Amino acid sequence: MTDTQAPRSAPLAELTTLRLGGPAREIVRCADTRAIVDAISELDARSEPVLVIGGGSNLVIGDAGFDGTAVVLASDRIEFGTGRESGRAHVVADAGVNWDTLVAATVDAGYGGLECLSGIPGAAGATPVQNVGAYGVEVADILRSVQVLDRRSGTLRWVAPVELGLGYRTSNLKNRDDFVVVAVSFWLNDDRRSQPIRYRELASTVGVEPGERVDAVTAREAVLGLRRNKGMVLDPDDFDTWSAGSFFTNPIVPGDDAPAILDRIAARVGEDVSIPTYPAGPQPGEPAGAHAIKLSAGWLIERAGFSRGHPGPDSPVRLSTKHTLALTNRGSATTEQLLTLARQVRDGVFDAFGVTLKPEPVFVNCSL
Repeated sequence: MTDTQAPRSAPLAELTTLRLGGPAREIVRCADTRAIVDAISELDARSEPVLVIGGGSNLVIGDAGFDGTAVVLASDRIEFGTGRESGRAHVVADAGVNWDTLVAATVDAGYGGLECLSGIPGAAGATPVQNVGAYGVEVADILRSVQVLDRRSGTLRWVAPVELGLGYRTSNLKNRDDFVVVAVSFWLNDDRRSQPIRYRELASTVGVEPGERVDAVTAREAVLGLRRNKGMVLDPDDFDTWSAGSFFTNPIVPGDDAPAILDRIAARVGEDVSIPTYPAGPQPGEPAGAHAIKLSAGWLIERAGFSRGHPGPDSPVRLSTKHTLALTNRGSATTEQLLTLARQVRDGVFDAFGVTLKPEPVFVNCSL
């Protein structure tokens, strides 16, 4: 059953980390899986539009709001499995569990596996939808299964990772509303050792070579420190954290296009400047043997002329003063002002380098 129901014209901005967006007709908070199923089934039965909200960390809601009911996932169950049946330790969490609360709980219980994803805002249920990743680890590396509500049949079922089409910051759960994630399960390391430390900055911070493993507590503390320095850990008193995290994904350039793009970048920044590139792996639709590359969106944004804090201290929306990938609300912004800045950055990078930046957040009643 739902625990509270707000009056009409219920504000949504307070449910997002950007703190932007107009109202919904109603807000329904669901404290457990049964309440989620019952609420969505009831709303579907009367053809009421539904917006499902977890932590709100990846939502950009238009200034006009949402003409329907917002269902807030407020479930908080966390259960550990010892591995007797599966042969490996794991954790099961309701979709509404705060993600970093879940990471902390696994470490406190003596497990490793999730520590490199510490400090990421939002709810656990959103992590497979976006295939969230940071510091060399992504959800696809550790995901055991996802429980979804199939709104077409009104039934619950567990889905294996292989069915989810997990890719770079995406899955086949993204930008669809017929499946609603209600619970997630992750594999754990029962020796409290971290995942292999692949990200060079993190490896340097903890004092190991890339590929080595460390105590999960050590890795978690290091990741939280790195994220705080970039304004990527939520702090109500720090406007640099009033964001949707990284607004743009790192662009992937097909292998056939890469030489021309790299030449164009070099012509702009100088032949002697090292351009950060990373192997992108096989891409859908690319021929076998193609070598797509991944570029750094933040690096391109800065080299296109957008510095930290752009466009300046008097603007209601700015690039973070700590991290050019975050677009921030300085306390009095509108969603349209945020989108205007996003378009300026996207178009500026394209004009400079011929690279199209793609947004990471989910847009509700608005678009770029």
